Amino acid sequence: MSSGYGGGGGRRGRRGGRGNRDGSRERWDRGGGGGSRGHSSDFDQDRDGGGRGGPRDRPPPHLKGREIGLWYARYGAVRRKQADRRSRAVVQMDEAREQHITKLLNSVQNDQPGPWRDGWDARVSTSDSWQTSASSSGHCYFDGDLSEEEKQKIEFKSEEEEEEVTPGQKKATHKSQRYFSPAVKDEPPEAWDDEEQQQQEEEEEKEKLRREDKDLEFLLQEVARDRSLDDCLKRDLQSKESDPKYREMLKFREKLPSYGKKEELVQLINSNRVLVVSGETGCGKTTQVTQFILDDYINRGVGSMCRVVCTQPRRISAISVAERVAAERAESVGNGNSCGYQIRLQSRLPRRQGSVLYCTTGIILQWLRSDPLLSSISHLVLDEIHERNLQSDVLLIIVKNLLNFRDDLKIVLMSATLNAEKFSKYFDNCQIIHIPGLTFPVKEFLLEDIVEMTRYRSKNRDSRPSWKKGFWQGRHSRPEKEEKEAEYKESWPSYARTLQDRYSDNTIEALEMLDNDEKIDLELIVALIRHIVLNEEEGAILIFLPGWAEISSLNDLLTAQKMFQSDRFVIIPLHSLMPTVNQTQVFKKPPPGIRKIVIATNIAETSITIDDVVYVIDGGKIKETHFDTNNNISTMTAEWVSLANAKQRKGRAGRVCPGQCYHLYNGLRASLLDAYQLPEIMRTPLEELCLQIKILKLGSIAQFLEKALDPPTEKAVNLAIKNLIDLNALDRSENLTALGFHLARLPVEPHIGKLILFGALLGCLDPVLTIAASLSFKDPFFIPLGKEKMADMRRKTLSRNSKSDHLTIVNAFQGWVEAKQRGARYEREYCWDNFLSANTLQMLHNMKGQFAEHLMRTGFVSSRDPKDPKSNVNSDNEKLIKAVIVAGLYPKVAMIRPSNSKKRPGVKVYTQADGKVCIHPKSVNAEETQFNYTWLIYHLKMRTSSIFLYDCTEVSPFSLLFFGGDITIQKDEGQETISVDQWIVFRSPARIAHLVKSLKKELDSLLEEKVRNPAPVNWENRQSKDCAVITAIIDLITTQEKPTGSTKGYDRTWTPAPRGQHGHFKDDDDDDDD
Repeated sequence: MSSGYGGGGGRRGRRGGRGNRDGSRERWDRGGGGGSRGHSSDFDQDRDGGGRGGPRDRPPPHLKGREIGLWYARYGAVRRKQADRRSRAVVQMDEAREQHITKLLNSVQNDQPGPWRDGWDARVSTSDSWQTSASSSGHCYFDGDLSEEEKQKIEFKSEEEEEEVTPGQKKATHKSQRYFSPAVKDEPPEAWDDEEQQQQEEEEEKEKLRREDKDLEFLLQEVARDRSLDDCLKRDLQSKESDPKYREMLKFREKLPSYGKKEELVQLINSNRVLVVSGETGCGKTTQVTQFILDDYINRGVGSMCRVVCTQPRRISAISVAERVAAERAESVGNGNSCGYQIRLQSRLPRRQGSVLYCTTGIILQWLRSDPLLSSISHLVLDEIHERNLQSDVLLIIVKNLLNFRDDLKIVLMSATLNAEKFSKYFDNCQIIHIPGLTFPVKEFLLEDIVEMTRYRSKNRDSRPSWKKGFWQGRHSRPEKEEKEAEYKESWPSYARTLQDRYSDNTIEALEMLDNDEKIDLELIVALIRHIVLNEEEGAILIFLPGWAEISSLNDLLTAQKMFQSDRFVIIPLHSLMPTVNQTQVFKKPPPGIRKIVIATNIAETSITIDDVVYVIDGGKIKETHFDTNNNISTMTAEWVSLANAKQRKGRAGRVCPGQCYHLYNGLRASLLDAYQLPEIMRTPLEELCLQIKILKLGSIAQFLEKALDPPTEKAVNLAIKNLIDLNALDRSENLTALGFHLARLPVEPHIGKLILFGALLGCLDPVLTIAASLSFKDPFFIPLGKEKMADMRRKTLSRNSKSDHLTIVNAFQGWVEAKQRGARYEREYCWDNFLSANTLQMLHNMKGQFAEHLMRTGFVSSRDPKDPKSNVNSDNEKLIKAVIVAGLYPKVAMIRPSNSKKRPGVKVYTQADGKVCIHPKSVNAEETQFNYTWLIYHLKMRTSSIFLYDCTEVSPFSLLFFGGDITIQKDEGQETISVDQWIVFRSPARIAHLVKSLKKELDSLLEEKVRNPAPVNWENRQSKDCAVITAIIDLITTQEKPTGSTKGYDRTWTPAPRGQHGHFKDDDDDDDD
C-alpha cells in the first residue's frame, strides 16, 4: 500500500478530505496497491495528453460541471500515488551482507548442529523462504491473530509458564490469588496443601524481598505485641510534655479545629471499620488525625500494635506533611522516630512499631503486589480522596474488597466537604464526621464586580470565526460541555438584564466583550493587581492560571510595567517547568513594605500552602487532559474550574487574616460550574492501570473497573485491552503474557517498559534508561522567563544534529554526569549554561538505578549498574538506540513530507489516524528542514490548539522493518515493495525483502525466548545464535543506511532519485498554511 494523504489533488479535494476526522484511515487506504487501475481509460488518455486536445494538467474540454470536479479528484489521487511511489526509500544491502545473511538463515533453519543450537527447538524449514516460528506453536512474538487451535495451545502454555515464574514472584502473590481471584488458578492446587512449609517459604521470601527492595522495607515487618516497647513508647510520649519545643507546638495544635474533635475522632475510629473525615481547608485533618490514632494507642499501652500509613496524592505533600508532623512531635523526620515518609526512590522511615508513615498512593499499590492483605498495617488513612486521581480511585476498590479479609484493619477516608457523602455511600453508608475550617472570612468578587471597580475596557476584539468563540471550541468539545455552553448562551440576555440595576452600562458592555473571548484577559489581571496594590492593605497576591503560556505572558506584562520593576515587588512564577531553586522563594515571607506576587497553576490549590497570601485572583480556568476514545487521542484544554476548585482557591486567601478572592467569571457562569472535575479514571488512557489489575491478580479488568466509584466507559476499557493485546502484553483471553508480566512490574507505562526491556536485550542499556526515565518523569530542561529562544538554541546544540529529542536528553544527561565528576562548581555551571535542572537530573539518575535493579532481579542484565560495560556494548551506536526507541514506541509513527510553501518553509508531518499534525514547538525537530529519512517515532500525541507530537525522533527504514509491525511483501504497479503494517512502504527487490522478513522472524523468535526466560546476551560468544542474529541486524541498521543529511535526498539515499521527483508536491500540498 502506498500512503496517500487528503481527499483530492487540488485545493477542493484536500479541504473535502480534511474535514472528515472519522475518515482519516480511508485517506490512507485510498492509496492502495491498485494504483490508478480503477480509473477509466478515457481519464488515463486525458491524463497523458491524448484525450481531446487539453493540456496534461487540465480536464478535457468536453467535460462540464461536476465531471470536471471528479476529473480533478481522480487526477490528484493518481498524482499522489505516483509521487508516493517515487518518494519511497529503497531497502537494499550490499552483496557481501546479502550472502552472509542468507548463509546465517540457512544454518539456523536447516537445524544443523552448531554452537547456537543449544536449547533451540528443532523446526522444519521451507526451502523457498527462511521463515522461522517463534515458538512450537508457530506464532511469532509480534504476529497478528492466531488460528483458534493455536490460540488454545498458547493459552494453555501461558498458564503453565506463569507457574514457572520465579518462586519468589509466585509466593509473594499467593494470598492475592486466593483472596481476590479464586476463579483464576494461577498455581497448582497441590501447592496449597502443606501450609506450614508454605508459611516458612513465605517468610524467607519476605526477607529476601525486604533486602532487595527498599520500597518494601516498612511493609514487610513482623508485628507482634511487645510489652516492653509499649512501656517505652508511653514513657517517651509522657516525657515530651516537659519538652519546650513540644509544648510550643502543642499550643498551636490546640488551636486547630480538628484538635477540638480529638476525643470524638478517636472514639469513632476505634468503634468503626471505616470512617469518612470531611474537613475544610486548614482544619488540620492531614497532620492531626494520624497523631490522634498513634497517641491513643500509646496511652492505652498498646503502641507496638499501631502502624498508621497515610497516603498523599503528590510527592511534595508526603514529604512536607511528614516533616510538619515530626516537628510537632519535637523530632526529626524518619531516623527511627515516630513519623516518616516514603515516596518513589526516596524514604526516611520511622520506627518499625508505634509509628506513622506518609507515602504516595503508588507506594501502596506497589506493596499490594508483595502483600495483598497489607498484613502489617493497622490503620490505612487515604487523604485528599476528593481529588479523584486514578490511583486513589483504584485503591478505593481494592480497600473495599480488602475489608472482607481483614477484620482488624481500620480505614479512614479524608475528603474535602463537597462530596463526602458519596464516599460514605460507597462504603455502605459508613459514619461521617465533619471538621470546620480554620480560615478567616474571605470576601468574593465576580467578574462584573472586578470590571466595575477597575473600570477596565478590553482592547481585544476577537476576530475569529463564530464557531470558535465558544470556550469549548465547538467540534472538539464533549457533548455535556456543549449542552452547558448552549444553556449559558440562551440564559445570557436575561442575566444581562438583571445586572442593569446594579452595574453601569459600560460594565455590562465590557462584560459582553470579555465573554466572547475564550482566553483569560491578562491585561485585566494586571489592572486588578494595580487596583489591589493602590487601594488595599499589605499581603501577598496569588494568581491562578491554567498553564505555562499564561504564567509566562503575565510575568512579561508585569515586569514590563515601571510600577512592578521596583524592589517593592517580588514576582514568583510557580510551575513544574520552572527551576526548583526559584520556587523555594514562594514560602518565604518578604520584609515589610515588599509585596509578593505568586503566579501559579492549580498546584497551589492543595499541594502547597503559602501562609502570607491575602488576595487570590482566580483565573477561572484549569488545564485538563481528556482521552478521546473515538479518535484514540488525548486532548488538553483549559476548561472552567469546578466549584470544588473555586472553593479551594478561595480558601487560600484566608489563612492568616480576612482575605479577598477575585473570580474571573461572571455570576451566570458561576451558577453553571460543575460540582467537581471529572474523575481521572474517566478521562485518561487505561493501559497501565489494566496491567496493574492483572499483576495484582484482581480478576477480569472490566469486572474490576465496574466496581469503581465512577466506572470508566466500556469503550475506554475495551480500547485499553486491545492496545495491550497489540503490544503483546495480554493474550486474547486477557491473561498476562511473559512480556506483559515484565511490563506490569516496571513502574512505567507499557510502551516505556518495552523500551527498557529492549535496551537491556540489545546492549544499549544506559542511554535507553535515560530516555525511559525522562519519558516517565519529565525532561530535565526548564524554561527561564525571557530566555526561551536561548534555551531552544542550547537544546538544539545538545541534540548534535541527531534529529531526536530522546538523544538530546541522553546527551544532556551524559554532559551532566561528566560535569558532576569534575566537581560541584562545574555541575552548577553546566546546568546553568544549558538551562537544566540538577534536581530533575538527579531524579532521573535515581530512577535509572531503580530500573537497572529491577532488570537484574528479573535476569535481563547481570549488574545493577546502568553503566555496566556488559550491558552497554552497543551504547555508542546512535542508530541502534533509535531502533530501540522504535521497538518501544511503535506504532506511534508519523510521516514527514517536504513543504514548498514560501510562507512556511520546512516539512509537513502526518499520522495514519489524524492526517496533518504538528511537531511541538519545544522539540528540536520543530523547525528542522533537513531530515535524512521520512519517518518519525514519537512518545505522545496531544490535541491542544492543534494536534502536537511530543518527544520525537527521526528513524530509518531498517529500524521500522525490524522493530515495527508485520511485514508484507507485494508488488505495487510493477514496483517491488516491502511494507510495515501495510502503510509504511519501501521499495525493495523481492529477494532482499524476503531476507529482511526472515531475519525479522528470527529476531522475534529470539526476543520471545529472551522475554520468557530472561538472560543477558553473551556478546563475547559471536558463534551463539543470539549474538549472530542480533549482530547481523545491528550491522544492517548501522552500515546499510547512509543518509545524505538533507530532505533533498529525502529517504532515497540508496539509489539515484528519479528526475523531477519533487514536482508532485506542488499545488496539492502547498496551499495548506493554516
